[in-house]
Amino acid sequence: MRSARHDGAARREGPLTFVALGDSLTEGVGDPVDDGWRGWAALLAAGLGEGTVRFTNLAVSGAQTGDVLERQLPAALKLRPGLVSVVVGVNDTLRCTFDIRAVAARLDQVYAACAGQGAVLLTACLPDPGTMLGLPGALARPLARRQRAVNTVVHALSERYGALHLHACEGDWVTDRAMWSVDRLHPGERGHRQLALRFHALLAGHGLATGPAPSPEPDSPGPTASASLWWLATAGTGWVARRCTDLLPQLLTLAADELRHRARGTSARLDLRASAAVSAALAALSLGEQTEVA
Repeated sequence: MRSARHDGAARREGPLTFVALGDSLTEGVGDPVDDGWRGWAALLAAGLGEGTVRFTNLAVSGAQTGDVLERQLPAALKLRPGLVSVVVGVNDTLRCTFDIRAVAARLDQVYAACAGQGAVLLTACLPDPGTMLGLPGALARPLARRQRAVNTVVHALSERYGALHLHACEGDWVTDRAMWSVDRLHPGERGHRQLALRFHALLAGHGLATGPAPSPEPDSPGPTASASLWWLATAGTGWVARRCTDLLPQLLTLAADELRHRARGTSARLDLRASAAVSAALAALSLGEQTEVA
């Protein structure tokens, strides 16, 4: 069913303005063109309409929800977009400062501001980085728990603000190595095209994408085994080192806690604790909303 908000955006006069917010995924990392990145958002923009589409990509590699709220959102609102994509949160899970309550509050403000201008929101939930990197279970499970928490918040807020939401955290595309770049965290060209296709289908179903769907076939061949090894030996080591200085001490603590609970047969408590934190984060948003209305 098409919402009134989606209808309003579809009736806007003049060229559609599409603004993309987020991190390296939306910046296009993994899909190189010339001296920069293209990515799913640019591929999607090309198929939104037969006429001119004004596309601005404000996403920046490494961005967290706080960066989107404080830096990208003000610039986006000035453009008065009819369509805004907000795909962010993975970098928050990779930091020792991770706080699901803060993540929820920031996303709520971003979604509310965009929806308040009458823009159609595009959102997505994403696979957890521990699984994508193939980390050992004790290290991967805490990251998976954090990403599930972010995804749950994104689901809830997407429903609250009538966003068009893409469930991208599971499915064949996650396990298909052909979809991913050498770093295993960013889609390759084929993966970016898959995301663009799925977003295009969502928009087309609401009458908001009238141009041709992006081709699923890449223009360039996927990375070779030697390219993967080269990335791990050069850029990959730097990537890991930068995050280890921030995340590793806490991740080791989380892993030790994981192993203790596993040995005692009480691992379920960790999941319950994470679920309770998400519930409290969403309840805090509802309470704040009630207080503001009062």
